[in-house]
Amino acid sequence: MKRRLLLAVGLALIVITVGAVGCYGDFGFPEPEITPAPPESSGIILSQQSTGIWVAGEGKVSVVPDVAILSLGIEAQEETVAEAQQQAAEAMEAVMAVLDEQGIAEKDIKTQYFSIYLVRRWENDKEILIGYRVTNMVSVKIRKVDDTGVIIDAVAEAGGDYTRINSISFTVDEPTDYYEEVREKAMADAEAKAEQLADLAGVDLGKPIFISEGTISLPVPREYYVERMAVPAPAPPPTTPISPGETEIRLTVQVVYSIESSK
Repeated sequence: MKRRLLLAVGLALIVITVGAVGCYGDFGFPEPEITPAPPESSGIILSQQSTGIWVAGEGKVSVVPDVAILSLGIEAQEETVAEAQQQAAEAMEAVMAVLDEQGIAEKDIKTQYFSIYLVRRWENDKEILIGYRVTNMVSVKIRKVDDTGVIIDAVAEAGGDYTRINSISFTVDEPTDYYEEVREKAMADAEAKAEQLADLAGVDLGKPIFISEGTISLPVPREYYVERMAVPAPAPPPTTPISPGETEIRLTVQVVYSIESSK
């Protein structure tokens, strides 16, 4: 009787163990549920961000610069620091006086660079100290572009051989006055491109659903090189010729248009 009872209990335990293994897999962990694959989308676009017609428009306005930025200064070299500083200070004082006479305001003059540099040379495999070089450069904003040539000549005369004129650039003092016009042209350019794309695709162009304005490109500084014309000796020296020419203000926009329906 006891043997039959033990045999029945053993068979029950075997059945329970087999059932548990079947539920938890070969290693005792639950088997993952298999999710049926969704039906094919048949070409339906799932992301709204990839819909519509995306275009980039550019607007530009040609303007005549009304401000000149002149980089000028003094460079003096002497055997001692004190001598070089004194020569540079005297020459720079004369240059600043000329700028004041020409009506340049203090707020339009800004120090760009100042240095005291040791000048050396190699001789017989030895480094020999020649002297010291003092450089003082300023940035000058000239609000009357027509006076630029006269100011360059006056500075060169005041600073003498110590004068240094590195570069000149032209820009627009108030570029924001042109922003409205350049935006209108950029949006018109974007719309024209979108209409062409919609026509080629055989769809109707909808309204803009996304607009992003890019960086506004302002006039790029241009270097200037002095050019003088030979004249007879009795005649007065000519004024340095300056021509600002024209420059452009550019703006880009990115626009997304919706697609209304197929034609």
